[in-house]
Amino acid sequence: MSRRWQTIAVSVLVAIVAIALFGRPLLHLLAELWWFEAVGFAPVFWTRATWQVGIWCAAFAIYLLGLGGNYWLAKRWTQPRDIPLPLERRLARTEYLLFRMAMALGVVAVASVAATLSVQSWETILKALNATPFQQTDPIFGLDLGFYVFQLPLYEGGVQWLAGLFVCSLLLVLALYGLEGDIDPRRNWQSMVSRPAKFHISLLLAAIAILLSIYFWLQRYDLLYSPEGVVFGAGFTDVNARLPLQAMASILTAILSGILLVSLWQRSPLLPVGCALVYFVLLSLANLYPPILQRFVVEPNELTEEMPYVAHNIAFTQAAYGLEDVDSRAYPVEAELTREVLDRNQLTVGNIRLWDYRPLLSTYRQLQEIRPYYHFSDVDVDRYTLDGTYQQVMLAPREVDASKLAPKAQTWVNRRLHYTHGFGLVMSPVTRVSPNGLPELIVRNIPPVTEVDLEIDQPRIYYGEVTHNYIFTGATSDEFDYPLGDETAKNRYSGRGGVPLSPWYRRLAYSLELNSWNTFASNSLTADSRIHYHRNIRDRVRQVAPFLSFDSDPYIVAIDGGLKWIVDAYTLSSRYPYSEPLWRSDGSPAIFEEGTIGQMFRQGSNYIRNSVKVVVDAYDGTMTFWAIDDRDPLLATYRKIFPTLFANGADVPEALEAHFRYPVDLFKIQSQLYLSYHISDPAVFYNGEDLWSFPKEVFQSGEQLMQPYYVIMRLPEEEAEEFVLIWPFTPLDKSNMVAWMAARSDGEQYGKLLLYEFPRQELIFGPRQIEARIDQTPEISEQLTLWSQQGSRVIRGDLLVIPIERSLLYVEPIFLSAEEGALPELQRVIVAYDDRIVMANRLPEALTAVFGPETEPETIAVFEGRSPRSDTRSLDGDARQKIREALETYERAIEAQREGDWAVYGRMQEALGELLQQLDSGDEATRATE
Repeated sequence: MSRRWQTIAVSVLVAIVAIALFGRPLLHLLAELWWFEAVGFAPVFWTRATWQVGIWCAAFAIYLLGLGGNYWLAKRWTQPRDIPLPLERRLARTEYLLFRMAMALGVVAVASVAATLSVQSWETILKALNATPFQQTDPIFGLDLGFYVFQLPLYEGGVQWLAGLFVCSLLLVLALYGLEGDIDPRRNWQSMVSRPAKFHISLLLAAIAILLSIYFWLQRYDLLYSPEGVVFGAGFTDVNARLPLQAMASILTAILSGILLVSLWQRSPLLPVGCALVYFVLLSLANLYPPILQRFVVEPNELTEEMPYVAHNIAFTQAAYGLEDVDSRAYPVEAELTREVLDRNQLTVGNIRLWDYRPLLSTYRQLQEIRPYYHFSDVDVDRYTLDGTYQQVMLAPREVDASKLAPKAQTWVNRRLHYTHGFGLVMSPVTRVSPNGLPELIVRNIPPVTEVDLEIDQPRIYYGEVTHNYIFTGATSDEFDYPLGDETAKNRYSGRGGVPLSPWYRRLAYSLELNSWNTFASNSLTADSRIHYHRNIRDRVRQVAPFLSFDSDPYIVAIDGGLKWIVDAYTLSSRYPYSEPLWRSDGSPAIFEEGTIGQMFRQGSNYIRNSVKVVVDAYDGTMTFWAIDDRDPLLATYRKIFPTLFANGADVPEALEAHFRYPVDLFKIQSQLYLSYHISDPAVFYNGEDLWSFPKEVFQSGEQLMQPYYVIMRLPEEEAEEFVLIWPFTPLDKSNMVAWMAARSDGEQYGKLLLYEFPRQELIFGPRQIEARIDQTPEISEQLTLWSQQGSRVIRGDLLVIPIERSLLYVEPIFLSAEEGALPELQRVIVAYDDRIVMANRLPEALTAVFGPETEPETIAVFEGRSPRSDTRSLDGDARQKIREALETYERAIEAQREGDWAVYGRMQEALGELLQQLDSGDEATRATE
């Protein structure tokens, strides 16, 4: 074979190997570039890609030069061997050459692995280069917290990375010198190592010692994350023992490095070996000091010695989780809830959430999924101003799930071209119930039918929570839109979502990327076709901003005639000094009680801010990352790194901002921490006094931790109702309530936390105590037991504690569901107030039974936890007539409420109030006469 053909053959072989090794990653990178260009975030892609490629190349070059340079020096400094070798030793020499070739390939492999691992540090490097000060210093070293969050991780990582390079170099030259005979243990100890080998090895050891000295010095700062003391962060022993020992270790290691350099000009290894032994002995002895100090000085006087450090932990933990600005207020409970008070708070009462999201989800699926391929994955809670009334609603988007098609229909055309999108949503007020116990749907069916002034001009959902598969639009065939009797409505996508498949090589590239020949060969795809992938909204936003963490519960809103998803995003750090981490380093929960929140956040995080709201259009998938917290240094740093990614939060449209809500996940984390970190006194904190817990409630037939819930209510001392997220607290291992926390969501009050504390000297019933009183009410427990024995499943919904002015109202819905069919119906509502517990068909009836006129039990079907206060049969004829009129007025009001005629409902409420006042006046006159 001629030299030319040899060259061609080698080139082809190299090309095949390169394609096999790098073809797939490069193809994926190209597809991602096209996707970023289509969604309008190409600068974000190029920033990340440029730095990642640059870091890989720089790390590969440094490791290759470092390892290769040491290999070359070791080869150059080995003893010369000019004596001809016999045949049998020449064969061994051939094996030796093969071994050296393997070593050279190993150098390249190690450099490649190191470079690949280094790529993951792109975020650390960029944050360090674009650091934003926190304007807050730590109490031990007096450094800005930005040093710990941004620079320190880079310094520590850089030292470890360089140490890895020198250790690998040391192992390489030791192997090479041993192979060449420059290190021979058979010789005496003075000549065991040749002079060049000793010189080379000493240089590497000195370099490693210098890096180790720097590492010890940086470890001083890591004491601010010490888990050894009574609280997280540096304690008395850390500051007074470990801190000076770390400094001493750094200085001794630097001295050892200098001794290793001095020994370069000495043939005897006694000096470096002796100094190394002394060094290790000193460090070993020094490490005995901290436990001795802890045992004999700190433990006998722990409260006194640890007090300043406990104070640091409290202050920095509160700051890291946004708890330092909690507005704590007294809430003296007054049993003065009357019909007049309820009327003053009609918006609160009219938005008490009767529908639990779990049975409601089953009901939605039975009533409104309509076809097997439609799916409701979750029920969201939000608030809208509908027909001029501010009200809380529950809603769920109707997405398409192609995996639920019949097995014979699971074709490529159906999954990729035909069933491409969901359609519309279902919405119902939280408190309205139809006569047969089902939710009153104000938005329902396909196409959407609305009973209120809510326009949904574009109800199609191409991007959602269950849209995991890729699809194509703009094909020659129509897409399935929605069922229309015995036929189906068709649609052609007209949005700007998706990646264009033109020119032709894009189709070829996606065909290879997706392992789908149909993508290239299908006649249904044209130059106008587009491919939609990363359609799952969590995956979609994470592709753009993997450095953010995202909430576990995205929610959909109907706004401006379309549907949009809102995803709460968080900035996290595990480097906030003295702040209690969410999770311990071993992966076990640090502060969370089981069941309060899943492992959504990165292990060890101890700083969190909800700084970004991501809005994703359900039709075209466009994303907007709204920066809503200008005070967050982490967000400010990311905005420097990606200047085109974030939109200014001040420019959020008012209609969209009206649907921002305080995220439940963040509230759970803050509330969990606040169980102990509401205490600001270090002595009380140390003694574990006044620790709180979350209340428990009955759900279905079991017990669970009560979850936070959204309500529309007028907070004490506020003028208007607002949308808030609340959660009651109980003392540790007790059931009575001690406080409740509220997170505000509306307007300028968004993000503010309020704590309302009950008087310590009074008993305020907690949810579990109310549940126990419900179980102890014979009429209620007997009825629930009877239903359970008749083949129905009783579902006890969430027990809600509703603060109304200075009083507390407890409301629990009761659902019935057949053993088969899973169509839960709201059958009863339990209301508890003061010493009364009532179960009625609907909430207004229960409230009337508690706060309205006394009537005979057979007239209003209620079960009470105690006997009536008076016997109506002893009243005079005029009073009985007024009671009948009140009852008729009440029934007309209920009928108007069911029909949604709020004008008639308001008039009936006013008439009922006048009748009750007349009855009350007559009753006072009777008592005065008596």
